[in-house]
Amino acid sequence: MIYNCDSHVGKVRKNNEDYCMGEIVQTEEDCIGIFALADGMGGHKKGEVASKIAVESIIEFLRENILQKCGVKMDYLDDVIKQGYNYANKKIYAKSLEDESFEGMGTTLVVVVVYKNQAIIANVGDSRCYLLHEDNFRKITKDHSVVEELISANLITEEEARSHPRRNQITRAMGAEEIIIVDIFREKIEINDILLLATDGLTGCIEDKRIKEIIVQDTDIRILSQQLINEANDNSGKDNISVILCKID
Repeated sequence: MIYNCDSHVGKVRKNNEDYCMGEIVQTEEDCIGIFALADGMGGHKKGEVASKIAVESIIEFLRENILQKCGVKMDYLDDVIKQGYNYANKKIYAKSLEDESFEGMGTTLVVVVVYKNQAIIANVGDSRCYLLHEDNFRKITKDHSVVEELISANLITEEEARSHPRRNQITRAMGAEEIIIVDIFREKIEINDILLLATDGLTGCIEDKRIKEIIVQDTDIRILSQQLINEANDNSGKDNISVILCKID
């Protein structure tokens, strides 16, 4: 698999509170891709600290715990990922108690683990994961946000959600509580499939249809990542923008 992580501060904000990383771990049989992306909250309350802790902690945990003596146990990966989320959550929560300047900080966190023909996706908050399979591009994760709840209740449309006054309010965040609830999804993947992880600085500024038009292009994923960021900045640029693209080869 090939991947690219990219993040941009945007055109308005002074700090980049997003953070993203990817890592490919070689095994005896194959390789495992581990990807994590976070959108920190707090501004002066150090959202950038929360997102960095979340991403680095969960990648560290997964790297050390996915591989076992008898190989990769796919049946247990859901539990390992949930343990990783709790490990990262406890670190953020503990940091928030250290000093008043960190009080109330938190972050979204979306994680993807790729192994052989499977992708295990986890999320907290409204950072998203999409899957492009042939001509089908769809969102895998479900946002933990006020507007998502309104959409689910048929009170507003997807289009109305883009300009809704509460569009930035999330209902679940890393570091907000001592215990975190994580959503887990499993997807079959094939050669040439593309996984996209993104913060709302991208998905709130570019419609899914247009995102698909960009990533279906037969070009380097580094170029595709930059095109996504450039278009989000051209359309708005009011938020930090981060993307991870992973192509299965």
